[in-house]
Parts: sequence; structure tokens; C-alpha cells
Amino acid sequence: MADATENGHGHVNARRTWIIVVGLILAVVVLAAFVSLHRSQVAIRIGRADRQTITESIATNGKIEALNNFEAYAPMATTVKKINVQQGSWVKPGQLLLQLEDANARLQAARAEAQLKGAEADINAVENGGTKEELLTTRNALVKAQAERDVAQRNLQAMQHLLQSGAASQAEVDAARNQFRIAEANVQLLQQKLGGRYSKQEIGHVEAQQAEARASLAAAQQLLKNSNIVAPRAGMVYSLPVRQGAFVNAGDLLVQVADLHKVRVRAFVDEPEIGKLQKGQLVEVTWDAVPGRVWQGTVDALPTTVVQHGTRMVGEVTCVVENGDLTLLPNTNISVAVVIARQQDALTVPREAVHQDASGQFVFQVTNGELQRRDVKTSVANLTRIQVTSGLTDNAVLALGAINMQSLRAGMPVKIANP
Repeated sequence: MADATENGHGHVNARRTWIIVVGLILAVVVLAAFVSLHRSQVAIRIGRADRQTITESIATNGKIEALNNFEAYAPMATTVKKINVQQGSWVKPGQLLLQLEDANARLQAARAEAQLKGAEADINAVENGGTKEELLTTRNALVKAQAERDVAQRNLQAMQHLLQSGAASQAEVDAARNQFRIAEANVQLLQQKLGGRYSKQEIGHVEAQQAEARASLAAAQQLLKNSNIVAPRAGMVYSLPVRQGAFVNAGDLLVQVADLHKVRVRAFVDEPEIGKLQKGQLVEVTWDAVPGRVWQGTVDALPTTVVQHGTRMVGEVTCVVENGDLTLLPNTNISVAVVIARQQDALTVPREAVHQDASGQFVFQVTNGELQRRDVKTSVANLTRIQVTSGLTDNAVLALGAINMQSLRAGMPVKIANP
């Protein structure tokens, strides 16, 4: 009886031991499977598809210039006689801005006028055969020569009659004929002197002197006019680098006037970006001196050539920008963004989420801990994001890259490192 009881207890202990061993084996298998599963998951960074306004633009630098700028320079070396305006003041068309000392200009104008009058007198003399005194002398000489010719002609005729009657010799007739010829030649010479005294070369020389005198007078009058600086149009005196009484050299800047409610922006676009430019494109300007402020304008003129600008090869683009409060100042350096495209309420994703292969563009969407390939089409892009026009829905979670730099593939189990 005791042996049977002991055998029963042995069978029970053996069964318990077997159950414990099997349970331990199953626990080890489950634990190994769990560890293996989590070891195969790749940690990734993610981004999301969300809606926002996206802008594609060409970012560059530029410079502010005055639009319809008026600049006056000293026409000669002189002193500033009087200044009638102040820097920053607004002027009207025709308003006298400043005056230069013009004594030398007046002297030059007087000399040029005298030279012109002398040249005109010479022209008059050439056209009429000489001065009045010369003409009077020549006419008197012609009358006298004509009378002497007539006397010589009558004497020749008388000698010819006497030769026929034998009262005069042939030598006397020949002498009378020579005398007549000399008198006739003298008359012709004086007549030519009255009608065509000067040669073509002499006439051309006098006409050239007259033209030179006229040019000298015009230049002197222009110099005199430029000594009084007048505003050609309404605007603001934004630059006045001279002071009353100061000496200026020819070519020195005196004053600059412009209406700065609109300014010109000269932007320098790198050569590879020039093909994206079009007239009328929106331009956004920012200035470090006024953080957060954006001025808007449009592309006014496209590049006509490529030039070297520092270490860059650029095309110069001019833009007209509104400057209603006159904040933007001429000659300041600014940042320029030429807007190529802008889309409101666009579904956008980080640029690094978009991949390309022979089949086209695609992204890896994270679905239930795995990567799923989604073919997409894109449109507007900036430096950080790109618009997706098909293939994705709002708030889609996308893989950007593995933390361990491992290549991504469809079906890869992943875990999010930056939830």
C-alpha cells in the first residue's frame, strides 16, 4: 500500500516537472521572437504631408537705385556760389537748386560771340566780293579802267585809218593795239575781282571759321546755363555733397534728385537661373536694417548679357519696387527673391522624403510599422519642401532616412526615432 502511494506521488512530480520545462521552453521561444522582431526594426526620422503656402523663388542680392534719377555735375572748375535747397527737401520742376560762380563762363560767352560776329563779317565780305571799302575802291578802279580802255580803243581805230592813208606806220598801229589789249585785260581783271574775288578754298576756310565760332558760342552759352542747376522734375533732393563756397572740379557731383516713392532694384542673378526669369514676375525685397519688412515689386527688364560680379557670373535684372514710406534708400544693399511660382493651400512634404528611380518619383509612407512605396507627382519646390499633386493624402507619415544611414526599402519594418 505504501509502495502504491509512493508511485502515485512520483508520477505527479514528473508531470509537474515536464509542464514547467515545456513552459520555460515556450517562454524562451516567445522572448527570442520578440527580441528578434525588435532587433530587425530600423529607427527612422519622419516627416508629414501637410498643407501650406509654398513659394519657389530665386534668392540673390541686389542694390537700390533711384528711378528717373536727375544728377548734376560741375561743368567746369569753379566755386559753389549759392545753394537754395537742403538735403531731404522736395522740389518742383524748374526750381533753382544751386548756382555756380559763372564769371569765367560769361567771359567765354562774350569772346565766342565776338568771334562769331567777326566770322559773319568775313562771310559777308566773301559773299559780296570784299568789304565795303574794298568794293568802293574796286568799282572806282573799274570805271577808270573802262575809260582808259575806251580811249585805247578809239586810238587804235584812228591809227588803223591813218595806216590806210599812209599817215601812220604799222608799228604805230601795233603799239596802239597792244595798249588796247592791256586796257581790256585790266577791265576784265577788275570785273572778276568784283564777281569772284575768292577761291573755293578761301570760301571754305571762312565758312569753317564761322561754324567753329557758332559752336564755341553754343558751348559757352550751355556752360553758362549749366552754372544754374534747375530741377527738371519734381522729386526729393536725396544727395547734396557740396557746400556753399566750396571749390569743385569739372565733373564733380553737385546734386541728385528723384521721386523715391518707387525705386529701381538691380538684382544679380546667377547664370544657371537666368532661364527662369520673365518680365512681370513678383519680386520680394528685404533689408537687414529693417528686419521682418518685405517690399514687393515686379521684374521690369531681363538680362541682356552675362557679366562677372565678384566671383560670380551673373545677369543683371532690374525691378521696380513700391517704396511709399521712403524707407528704402538709394545705394543700399538688399536681399532679393524673384518669385517663380507660388501655390496656396498646397500639400507639401519635406524634400528629402522624395526619391527618384527609373519609374519616377516616390516616397516611403510609414504604415503599421512598415514602409510602403507611394508613387507621387510633384510641382512647386523650395529649399526645404516640395508640393505633391497626386499619390498622397493629408497627414501621411513619411520616412526621411534611417538613423544608421541604412538604405530604405518597401516592406522594411521600422520604428520612429522622432515621433
